[in-house]
Amino acid sequence: MKKAFILLHLSVLLAGFTGVFGRLITLNAGLITWYRIMFSGLILLLILIAAGQLKIVSFKNFARIALTGSLLALHWVFFYASIKYSNISVGVVCFSLGSFFTALFDPLINRKKLSLPNLLLSGLILCGIGLIFGLDTTFRTGIILGVISAILVALYTISNERLTKSFDTQTITLYTMLGGWAGLTLIMPLYLYIFPVSRLTPSMADLGYLLLLASLCTVLLYLMVTEALKKISAFTVNLTFNLEPLYSIVLAIIIYKENKVLSFGFYAGLSLIILSVVLQMFRVSAQHKKLSSVG
Repeated sequence: MKKAFILLHLSVLLAGFTGVFGRLITLNAGLITWYRIMFSGLILLLILIAAGQLKIVSFKNFARIALTGSLLALHWVFFYASIKYSNISVGVVCFSLGSFFTALFDPLINRKKLSLPNLLLSGLILCGIGLIFGLDTTFRTGIILGVISAILVALYTISNERLTKSFDTQTITLYTMLGGWAGLTLIMPLYLYIFPVSRLTPSMADLGYLLLLASLCTVLLYLMVTEALKKISAFTVNLTFNLEPLYSIVLAIIIYKENKVLSFGFYAGLSLIILSVVLQMFRVSAQHKKLSSVG
């Protein structure tokens, strides 16, 4: 359990940089995601081949994992669109709603009993987003896109947790990336028709950022998250990832001086989100100590 939490928090630290890369890269949200997931799949494929750990799965299992990968790809598209239409801080705070939607969807999908503590903690996050949305009308389009992104990441995390019961970490991550890239490739012509661009290929600077995003903030990050999900629930993972806004916002303030455009409502809402994370950490720790003492 201790190792799982360490991996989880290291992955959150890496995740804090994804919003910054989304702002740095000049491509639109769909192309950022398409290149990110393609490079991630290729990097991991080469690593597994070199290590002699590549495992071939049946078409049925590939399709199953690819569906999860498609959810991840769509989440990234909406996440980067949220950043493009608002800023890093707003985009990553909306991501925090993932735990609220996980608390709603997980019991329905996995036929579990609704957890009142999970719903109450997620309710704090919902109130926090409500404060930001209600008191600051500047970035409403970005907020709406961010909420859709949160719904998709909740569905992805629940689906990924189920995959960990059947496949090892490397296999899940590899075919998630390759399957997500294949799924996104199918809809890219329509996406580019709706959102036309003058340039499809990244500049040299964008290429460097995309490779860093793929290797550190994707391959390494998702390997650690998938490993952590073997010991930690999907809800706790999503709630812990609510710390991502803290890292991203600090970086956004340092690099882009975003504190000059953030309102009181934003900081009030962020405070509720932080409170929810702290309370959940105490709750999980207390539950683990109780189980350890019983064992």
